[in-house]
Amino acid sequence: MRAGLPEKGFAVIPGPFRASDLKAAIGAYDHAVAAACPEDCKEGSTSTRVNALLDRAPAFAAVLTHQPLIDAAVALIGGPFKLSAFHARSIRPGASAQALHQDVAPGEDGWPLLGFILMVDPFEVENGATRFLPGSADLPALPEKSAPSDLEYACGPAGSLLLFEGLVWHGHGANITARWRRSVQGALIPKGARAAVDHRSYLRSELWSALPPEARLLME
Repeated sequence: MRAGLPEKGFAVIPGPFRASDLKAAIGAYDHAVAAACPEDCKEGSTSTRVNALLDRAPAFAAVLTHQPLIDAAVALIGGPFKLSAFHARSIRPGASAQALHQDVAPGEDGWPLLGFILMVDPFEVENGATRFLPGSADLPALPEKSAPSDLEYACGPAGSLLLFEGLVWHGHGANITARWRRSVQGALIPKGARAAVDHRSYLRSELWSALPPEARLLME
């Protein structure tokens, strides 16, 4: 085991939502994306990203207090940690596969990094589930002769939570369906590192006060 994750560097586990709670969370996701301000939206080559998610859909704070996520962060980071990125991300219908990459390199600001993805839709090979090169966290570069058959897709039903080490090489697959593939993505990093987003600055005071203390601690 690598710091609480399997040797391959990622794991799919049950998320914090169940049944009707998941349905409500999906509705909150769609509302948050539809109501997002232009400055909070980023159109990439294969996806749309929406920041300030917690301000419009505070129910997703449940992800931040999910005990298996916290346990994995304790094991991987080995000290105090905080929230870096946290946003909605939807992969477009017909999107091509993303190039494999690492989220952080050893010794960089923000390392060690624990990435996490809540599957708002089921993650399947056909709709662009995240794919990994298992056991690649110790590789400074991709092998020249790596083949598609070397990759493993992280699939799971809606509501599942994908955890992964930031060093493992990964990227979403091609979405060959006619549907968007929705998710909530984030990362936990050492407390002293620089976060990608100042989450406290965009949260309205009444929402900040209503968040669980454990979630607020990750954003202070």
